[in-house]
Amino acid sequence: MDRPEHIRNPVEWGIDQIRLGALTLRSLGRSVRGSQASRDAPLPAVCRIRIADLRDVLVKGLGDFGAYRTDVIFICLIYPVIGIMLVWLTFDYQMLPLLFPLAAGFALVGPVAAVGLYEMSRRREQGNRITWVDAFGVVRSPGFGAILVLGLVLLTIFLLWLLAANEIYHVTLGPEPPASLATFARDVFTTRAGWTMIIVGMSVGFLFAVLVLAISVVSFPLLLDRDVGLDRAVWTSIRAVATNPVPMAVWGLIVAGGLAIGSIPAFLGLIIVMPVLGHATWHLYRKVVP
Repeated sequence: MDRPEHIRNPVEWGIDQIRLGALTLRSLGRSVRGSQASRDAPLPAVCRIRIADLRDVLVKGLGDFGAYRTDVIFICLIYPVIGIMLVWLTFDYQMLPLLFPLAAGFALVGPVAAVGLYEMSRRREQGNRITWVDAFGVVRSPGFGAILVLGLVLLTIFLLWLLAANEIYHVTLGPEPPASLATFARDVFTTRAGWTMIIVGMSVGFLFAVLVLAISVVSFPLLLDRDVGLDRAVWTSIRAVATNPVPMAVWGLIVAGGLAIGSIPAFLGLIIVMPVLGHATWHLYRKVVP
């Protein structure tokens, strides 16, 4: 005889939720720490690359995009949609000074957005048949918890950049918002305060970009590829940049330039630029961390 279905009382339900939360935190902590074998092993090796190697990774990125362009375009439609929403919010709330910082911020959170593309390149590398659904296979990775934590770190850096950009505007052209787009453009490009804002803003933005490049260019693909833990992945990424300062600097310029071009017009170019750069970053990881 079947047992009648048991209806939990509020106390039982609460205890179950606490247990579920504890299991989730334990799983997240394990993902952040990495496997015991990885903690006992030496740090992943880092190779030297040349600027010429960047051409090869871009060609491979284009190859991955060409093989699955319908799928990755479907995934990457979200980027221009988000960009257009940000522009609309900027104009709607008279926050024109944050228009450029918001657009530039795509470079800071881009590594998080590209994780699904890394997964597609990884599976193609293994000879598997790929569809857009496979981009979400990252959630089954042992390092998914560490990826989430690192993603939150990049989001925090992005918000700090917006706060810094807003403060720079207040000190130079502010604190009152511009009356119109034409007035804002005139103040930025034809006044000494406007050029001060541009120079200081680009200098501060450069520091944020270098920080993000150093901690993320290799760490996200590495966490997806191996169960190494967050600290080892970030340290490996920093070592990769320190070992290859010139190629990594050129790569950063390629990413920044690509995202800038992709943001015109209305962020629609990101439908093409984001997947190519995302796939290429996976192949860059393969060259740097064999």
